[in-house]
Amino acid sequence: MSLWPKELVQYHGLFMLIFVLGIGGSFQYGFHISVINSPSQFVKSFINDTWMHRYDLPVTDNSLRLLWSFIVSSYCIGGLLGSLGSGYLSSKYGKKRCLLCGDVIPMVAALLMGLSPTAKSFEMILIARLLYGINAGFGLNIHSQYAGEIADKKLRGFTSISISIFVTTGKLAGQMLGLREILGIESQWCLLLALSGFWALAQMVTLPFFPESPPYLLMEKKDKDGCIQALKQLWGDRDHQKEIDEMLQEQASRRSSRSLTVLELLREPSLRWQLYMLLALTIALQLCGMNAVYFYAVEVFKAAGFQDKEIPYLTVGIGACESASVILCGLIVHHLGKRRILLAGYASVILSLGLLTLTISLQDMFSWMPYCSVILLFMYTLSFGIGASE
Repeated sequence: MSLWPKELVQYHGLFMLIFVLGIGGSFQYGFHISVINSPSQFVKSFINDTWMHRYDLPVTDNSLRLLWSFIVSSYCIGGLLGSLGSGYLSSKYGKKRCLLCGDVIPMVAALLMGLSPTAKSFEMILIARLLYGINAGFGLNIHSQYAGEIADKKLRGFTSISISIFVTTGKLAGQMLGLREILGIESQWCLLLALSGFWALAQMVTLPFFPESPPYLLMEKKDKDGCIQALKQLWGDRDHQKEIDEMLQEQASRRSSRSLTVLELLREPSLRWQLYMLLALTIALQLCGMNAVYFYAVEVFKAAGFQDKEIPYLTVGIGACESASVILCGLIVHHLGKRRILLAGYASVILSLGLLTLTISLQDMFSWMPYCSVILLFMYTLSFGIGASE
């Protein structure tokens, strides 16, 4: 959808809130996916030094591998824990209050991360990663809910795409800040991993100037005046009675309908195809391997003969490709339709991964084959950003 200057002025409050939600929501999730790669060798060296300090012996390779795996995977465990509690807490206390309280978590984690070298404790890094994961799972879910509720009907497509834009921007920021010229050196690794506290602080300082979700104010808090003020701040100073009537109708339909349990949902024939579609899209998104590309792109670039000092810039290129393709998707989705873009994107992803498997298998036979793998890696990233991220 094209945003004309008049609409940009009218909805300036909405766009500002979208940015504030993103910087402390899905941006944090994307940032931690990529930021851990650059300082990995420095963190492993710190673990070994700490082990030597405690036991006067170097850590064994198996122990180091196990500790590093715990540090990396604790983020995923925290994400699961944060996601499980987000629905209940946001409905009980409101999304704005939950986000503000949640911002304390990465600030505490950043403090632990920053002080870990002084305390000579790699356990503090593990705990910090767990806390980062809790905040990411918590913030990503509430960000999505909050953004969906504050958007006007004609801007819901743009608002939903903004969630993916902040995820990819977070990944790109983690890659760029991890370059040697910025924070990708041994003396700065703890600062790099503690930067998440700054993004949380930025949201904590700015979010109080914005209203709570209008549907929450009207349907949960019964605050009609507060809902009207929120709509005027986000959508401009005009008559919003039509939107309020729609919210009241939705509330009445909720009261008249009974909430279904998980088993009842699975057995309900009228919702079966919607459930199938939701499961198919979710499974495909999680299993298509985008995060694995960030983890293993270095090996592909090394096989192609690129120097170690060149590889970080190539990985930044992957992040830039994904960000650019997601933004492009936001510009064309309303013209081509979501179904068409999804089908084209996944078809291109399948083709790219199939050819990439072939080129990696044959890279020892032909000197030029690794370069084909690099091209396909970028092609896959563009395909994912345009289709799968939608």
